[in-house]
Amino acid sequence: MANVLILGCGTQGLAIAKSLCVFDNNVFLLYNNEDKDNYADASRYVSKKLMTIYTPLSDMFFTYLKYVIMTYNINALIPMGDIYAEMISLHKEELDGLVNFKMPSYDVFKRAYDKNQLMKVCQEYQYPHPFTITNIKSIDDVSETEVSFPLLIKPNITCGARGMTLVNNYQELLDKFPKIQAEYGDCHLQKYIKQGGAQVEVQLYIDEKGKLINSSVISKYRWYPEKGGSSCCAISVNNKRIVDILYDLLKNIGWVGFADFDTIEDPDTGELLIMELNPRVPACIKTAIESGINWGQVIVDDYMGEPQKMYEYKEGEILRHLGFETLWFLKSPNRWRMKPSYFAFLGKHIHYQDMSDWTDPMPFIKGTIRNIKKVIAHKEKEKIKR
Repeated sequence: MANVLILGCGTQGLAIAKSLCVFDNNVFLLYNNEDKDNYADASRYVSKKLMTIYTPLSDMFFTYLKYVIMTYNINALIPMGDIYAEMISLHKEELDGLVNFKMPSYDVFKRAYDKNQLMKVCQEYQYPHPFTITNIKSIDDVSETEVSFPLLIKPNITCGARGMTLVNNYQELLDKFPKIQAEYGDCHLQKYIKQGGAQVEVQLYIDEKGKLINSSVISKYRWYPEKGGSSCCAISVNNKRIVDILYDLLKNIGWVGFADFDTIEDPDTGELLIMELNPRVPACIKTAIESGINWGQVIVDDYMGEPQKMYEYKEGEILRHLGFETLWFLKSPNRWRMKPSYFAFLGKHIHYQDMSDWTDPMPFIKGTIRNIKKVIAHKEKEKIKR
């Protein structure tokens, strides 16, 4: 049993909190006030909730984090968001000896988390990835003869699909690149992989000796919005080949701890292409947990030097985000053709990302209300833009 502090909320925090409680760990939660009512902070599986106004990369947040660790005798630290993972990596030396965690040094962290740098690693070692033009300081660095369309403009560092913009010709590229760069910072250009292939998310955990402790693979069926949105229906699958490729990549980078990869299948070749590495627990982690891998305990056992428990991974466990799936159903022209059906609400292999269990209803209620408010605010913002 350990006192575990998870940093950040979301549905991943909700799933990890419950998975830790299965083995009688005490779960503490530290999060920024902008994440208020974001699933995990409403859960009964969290023993103590600590909210702060400080942003995760600020000095004040780190000072408060150290206070929390010492005051509540925290044994282990697990980030639920990219920015919290970056904060831990930045302060790795200061946190060593104060609390148990596994995170690479900041130079290794940036080499993996920066999408531009990750693509350079893929180019260097010939790992499967989409054609990418790196080292772009301005659009003047790219001539029309270098590129073929459609192309994606991708910020080097961003969470999810934020800032990613599809362009269909050179004039669109000239018009949109400076705007995206001004808002999100340095960008690179990447071949657009046409729709029709699978989107596959892969989780791996590597210990300090470079050993692969565990892995899981999740295939995404549906997402909202349909073009570049968040996953709202996913299923557990087996794919040893992609796990082996990504494990080899992580060893080349020098990664340690938990890593989550986004890959996409090229429908023309059937090959899974590496898109990005997320240095934290993903929102769809409950798919893997329901498939038999208790990721919360896997992580904490390695942190604490405990023997790894035996887990049996099962294919075919379906995870739905009911809120996003409802929006998908209302908007998608494919609503009647996709399987599993939107109306397949019950079944022993069907689970819900935005719910905990019947004894823990508040995360779904508060999280859904929060998402409704965000959708309304987004629509109002779009009206103002017009």
